[in-house]
Amino acid sequence: MAKEMQAIPGAMTLAEMKEFASFGSAAQRYIRRSLDVGLDRVDAIETWSRDAVEEAGIKVQMKLYRRLPEIRKAIPDDCAIGSIEAFMPSLISLSAYDLGQGRISSFPAYRFLYERLLGPDARPWLPGSFCAAASLPHLHPKTRKGLLQSISEAAATAPGWSTREPSFFPEWVDKVDMRKAAN
Repeated sequence: MAKEMQAIPGAMTLAEMKEFASFGSAAQRYIRRSLDVGLDRVDAIETWSRDAVEEAGIKVQMKLYRRLPEIRKAIPDDCAIGSIEAFMPSLISLSAYDLGQGRISSFPAYRFLYERLLGPDARPWLPGSFCAAASLPHLHPKTRKGLLQSISEAAATAPGWSTREPSFFPEWVDKVDMRKAAN
């Protein structure tokens, strides 16, 4: 008789934390910033902008991310071609923007961000939107190659996807002054 797999409380959160820790610092910062913008958690400009250029970039991102509620509502219930027309073009366009920022350099980092921005129902559509956005000519050929090589065969050909909600949503962490903390 096969033994039933039981989820250990907190194990998935820990796995998500480990996955996030495996991303480079630029990807981590961009994911946290994007979640603040996309989920309207804090004032992203106040929290994340270090200069006028970054402030302008966040404003553009805020404008583009206003489409997230519409994209979430358009997530198809099935794989019929007719049901993807209202969803995939918008998702690919937004994905192209995020990949074009040069901070998301792999499918795992992209998937991590978009699972949180859109929810678990978007999982089946993320490999296709990633590949489409990563193939667009606005990216340097070396960048396109790196992005496309980052998606595993298992991710690209998965027979099914989890419907479990993500549990770890990384946030801004203030730096600690170790001299003051030691006292």
